Amino acid sequence: METTISQIQQLSYREGKTYALAAAFVAGNILLPQLCHMLPQGGLVWLPIYFFTLIAAYRYGITAGLLTAIASPLVNNMMFGMPPAPMLPIILIKSGLLALAAAAVASRCKKVSIIAVAAAIVIYQAIGTMAEWGMTGSMAAALQDLRLGWPGLLIQLFGGYALLKLMARKAR
Repeated sequence: METTISQIQQLSYREGKTYALAAAFVAGNILLPQLCHMLPQGGLVWLPIYFFTLIAAYRYGITAGLLTAIASPLVNNMMFGMPPAPMLPIILIKSGLLALAAAAVASRCKKVSIIAVAAAIVIYQAIGTMAEWGMTGSMAAALQDLRLGWPGLLIQLFGGYALLKLMARKAR
């Protein structure tokens, strides 16, 4: 069965549910990186800080997505020193871009599809790569998510799609 926009909620800053859901997604974005950092270069390869931002924004809209995108890296940095402070600006930019892209794609497509999730990932990575290149002046640094983080991008695509479909089924 197709997952339509009726199962994709747009929450506002005035709803308590928005903050509760964002807090849950931030918790996921804290726990998942901790698990991934047990592996060598876990953060660089698996890109775990972005996973629940994708889910929050696609399923619950720009408000929950941006709250998750901004709070996750900041809370992780304050609690664990990861991501390192010099990396925070670009990670915040990419997280925000992911929230914007996922919410926009979900709103436009009005359904959960693998193509739509892929579009959100491609959009945030393309713009984020250009932003990182502009900030660092290093194309090598800008392409790191693609060069090293392709397993994480695949997890975002297939894992994100699967979780969004599962959440939609549970909502029925």
